[in-house]
Amino acid sequence: MTKLQGLIFDVDGTLADTEEVHRLAFNAAFSDFGLKWEWSRELYADLLSVSGGRERIQFYAETRGHDSHCPDDPSAFAAEIHQAKTAHYQRMLRAAKLRLRPGIERLLAEARSKRIRLAIATSSARANVEALLNNILGKEALAWFDVIATCDVIAKKKPSPAVYQYTLAQLALDANVCMAIEDTQNGNMAALAAGMKTLITTHSFTRNQDFTGASLVLDHLGEPDRSFTVIAGNAHGARFIDVALLRSLNAEKCAPIAQEAWGSFTALAGK
Repeated sequence: MTKLQGLIFDVDGTLADTEEVHRLAFNAAFSDFGLKWEWSRELYADLLSVSGGRERIQFYAETRGHDSHCPDDPSAFAAEIHQAKTAHYQRMLRAAKLRLRPGIERLLAEARSKRIRLAIATSSARANVEALLNNILGKEALAWFDVIATCDVIAKKKPSPAVYQYTLAQLALDANVCMAIEDTQNGNMAALAAGMKTLITTHSFTRNQDFTGASLVLDHLGEPDRSFTVIAGNAHGARFIDVALLRSLNAEKCAPIAQEAWGSFTALAGK
């Protein structure tokens, strides 16, 4: 069995349900700039196909959001709006009193006790990562992660594998001894392209995305008293994710979830 040596986590939607806070912060920033843009939950779910806040704003400005307030340089305009959005997000995050998603804190503690190295690979900014961890776990939690790779260091956003390749290089670990925990299609694609196996935990913004290639897709990591629901893949009868199950998943030689199988799961889920 290949020894599992590292767990690499995405942040938004994976560690905590932050996407709704992000959506509200975007809308607040748009209002600041006098824009008549309003990102509904349904629209925001679609826009998550674009990784990165600045990139998301620019994409919307260029394809769907042109009005009299939008200048000729959408890139610079997006950066300016995004700066305001980040301030709103951090303020809203403090007020929201979010908790980690089910199973996250327990899994982090178990992994640390078993000397499995932890890392973060995200398309978000370092300031947002620090704000989340500080608000939920305290400042000491930053030291739990040997590597925190963000868009401040890696410009190419997921589904590019760049952030995972950088993280693996910084950990000095091979892809086959690490596993990625993600929540989006782009994150899944990025980790797979870097040679890693993936565990996906969906939420309301991503449950309809395509997770072909993942080893296991769940609604959350579960707790001993709160079982996860398997969306796709084989959890081997487990009720919650622990290190033993992750080791087993990472060592499996069987094929990951195929495109045809994922299509069947999503078709059934839609009935």
